[in-house]
Amino acid sequence: MSISEDTALVDIQKTANGVTVAVKDEVEELPLALIENGKKRKKTTDQGNPKPKKKKKDIKVEDNGSLAAIDAGTAKDNENTLGTTDSPAATPKAAKKKTKKEPGLQTPTPKPARKLLSQTPAASQETPSRGRSATPKEEDEEEGDDYKWWEDEKFGQGPERWQLLEHNGVIFPPPYEPLPSYVKMYYDGKPVNLPPAAEEVAGFFAAMLETDHAKNPVFQKNFFTDFCEVLAQSGGCGRNIKSFEKCDFSKMYAHFEKLREEKKNLSKAEKKAIKDEKDAQEEPYRTCLLNGRKENVGNFRVEPPGLFRGRGAHPKTGKLKKRVYPEDITLNLGADAPIPPPPEGHSWGAVKHDKSVVWLAMWKENIADALKYVKLAANSSIKGVSDMKKFETARKLKDHIKDIRADYHKMLKDPIMQNRQIATATYLIDIFALRAGGEKGDDEADTVGCCSLRYEHVTLSPPQTVVFDFLGKDSIRFYQEVEVDRQVFKNLRIFKKDPKKPGDDLFDRINPSILNKHLQNYMKGLSAKVFRTYNASKTMQDQMDLIPNEGTVAERVLKYNAANRTVAILCNHQRTVSKTHSVTVGKIQDRIKEMEWQKLRFKRMILRLEPKEIKKDPKYFAELSDMPKEEMLMIIHAHKEKQQQLVARKFANDNEKRKLENLEPFDEDELKTRLETLDETISMYEKEVQTEIVEPTRALTVEKLRGQVEKLESRISATSLQLKDKEDNSEVSLGTSKLNYIDPRLTVVFSKKFNVPIERLFTKTLRDKFNWAIESTDENWRF
Repeated sequence: MSISEDTALVDIQKTANGVTVAVKDEVEELPLALIENGKKRKKTTDQGNPKPKKKKKDIKVEDNGSLAAIDAGTAKDNENTLGTTDSPAATPKAAKKKTKKEPGLQTPTPKPARKLLSQTPAASQETPSRGRSATPKEEDEEEGDDYKWWEDEKFGQGPERWQLLEHNGVIFPPPYEPLPSYVKMYYDGKPVNLPPAAEEVAGFFAAMLETDHAKNPVFQKNFFTDFCEVLAQSGGCGRNIKSFEKCDFSKMYAHFEKLREEKKNLSKAEKKAIKDEKDAQEEPYRTCLLNGRKENVGNFRVEPPGLFRGRGAHPKTGKLKKRVYPEDITLNLGADAPIPPPPEGHSWGAVKHDKSVVWLAMWKENIADALKYVKLAANSSIKGVSDMKKFETARKLKDHIKDIRADYHKMLKDPIMQNRQIATATYLIDIFALRAGGEKGDDEADTVGCCSLRYEHVTLSPPQTVVFDFLGKDSIRFYQEVEVDRQVFKNLRIFKKDPKKPGDDLFDRINPSILNKHLQNYMKGLSAKVFRTYNASKTMQDQMDLIPNEGTVAERVLKYNAANRTVAILCNHQRTVSKTHSVTVGKIQDRIKEMEWQKLRFKRMILRLEPKEIKKDPKYFAELSDMPKEEMLMIIHAHKEKQQQLVARKFANDNEKRKLENLEPFDEDELKTRLETLDETISMYEKEVQTEIVEPTRALTVEKLRGQVEKLESRISATSLQLKDKEDNSEVSLGTSKLNYIDPRLTVVFSKKFNVPIERLFTKTLRDKFNWAIESTDENWRF
């Protein structure tokens, strides 16, 4: 049985005329051409004065719905991207309010003497992805640091990972700000005066009251247990609170919703001021000095307290994540580096100078009783070294994989049961990309991997079909019905023989340590995890070899995504379909219908100019009767609603801009005028539907209109392809395999070989993280 089977890629079809158009990462939206009956409305400035004449454009839509002229040539289309973004969870704090000072919790501002960090040229700065453009000075600093660590064979090697390390510590979350006196939790219908510590925990739950988590009985039970414990430790509240069902958090929830709404309604200037203040506070912590060079720090913020959510059916969901104090934190930095000052009234738990590790700070969190680390950012040199080593180790496996497979096939019949289990597990990990797995405690989610599979996770169906059904990492279900080697099937049947029963381990003679120790005999650094990286990258290489070097950039990107999807399916990288997926797909489908209707309008303009065209090319005009009038009117109505929102938004933005420029804002009459203009346009569209006559402007010709039809057909085709791609990816996570399992050099090879901008394949974050691959790889490199 082969490791990777060829799967069909996305079928890319050219448009009728062979014309194609680039597709962006999200769906492009073509504004409608708003046509007047042979008239062009004069554009005016905010003050009402006519604007100077400009070169005529082809098709243009104005936000206020006014009509724009259509002229010769091909003009750029105004585009509006459709898509969904994951909004961060709203916090119960109001953005407007200033946090009260509380001794011992306020993160100190680094002293002026620590400006050394900001004076050193940056190796990499966070740029427009953070919402701001890099200044010329920042760009000079970025270009000035041309140190290429991947060309230094000694970098990151040896027991000492660094020689000099200096940083400013960590940022602590703000202290808790008590709720207004009129906002209470109610118990058995009566308000309760909670002490601040208990009120904070109650607020965590109240803020999530309408989420699926808060409706989970396990979440509720764990929260209430920890809430009662904090309440008792805080001295109680004068009430005997014993029943979760009698607790009423609705008033608290309403308060948090009000604060969220206030934050949402802040002006752009207010939001910017808040962001600028936050950025200024965080700036000293964003970078550190590593061997004299500035490097970005990753998670320099200490996680705030809250309720643990977990993934899947986690038994600890709802438990309280306790606040972390400076006394809980150990810092790691150079012996000669100044120690960052802790918050007033506090002290650091410990300060180390350990050059064998690359973390900056460490503490233990209470949920899993595990250590948390502050490390360098993903785009740092140290992280880059780790990534490159990981992929190079996987790449070296290709020199040993033939021997490994030959050996484990022999061991499948080994008389020693442990060896049979090692061989069978290696087969499953190699062929089906299973994770190795490990033992789980009673207080951890019941997720398993290969070595921890139990009797009930594997169903056998002769002659050699196996059904795997278990919860994998992050509680994602792994369900596959596959055919296996006949001897593997026999071994699994032996592993399930009596007296084994549900709940018993299938591989009862081995664990990941035993398996990895066996694999070390073949290659240094080889572990079960390396097989996933190897097979993911090998599969990607095989899929890329099947892609012809043809088509537009958009078509090539879709083929790359199809290859990526093959890897994601191999690695079982599933995701839950977004709640907004159906809405997004609906918008894209509406956008396609809108473009279809617009195309019909252009064809009717052609017939208005040259009625005989229908006889010359009847097939070209055959679709004029395909769209019913009722459907056209629905499209026009939907367009009207969308344009009304755009007009209102632009009106608000214009007034905000005028306010900043100390100009008088527009009055409501201006908004009314703009909406009336839109109504006139919509009425014109409705008349066109009834009369089936669309009047072109004088500047238009048949040739120009045919060109516009051709552009729309290309856009419809491209958007339809991307809609299919979005549907195919709705339950598959392409990002995980691209981030962790596919060698980034393969993506760089695809970019260079197929002439696709790397920006179309890697986000800004991934370009920073894998800069070493981008800089060091040519189109002839192979995994």
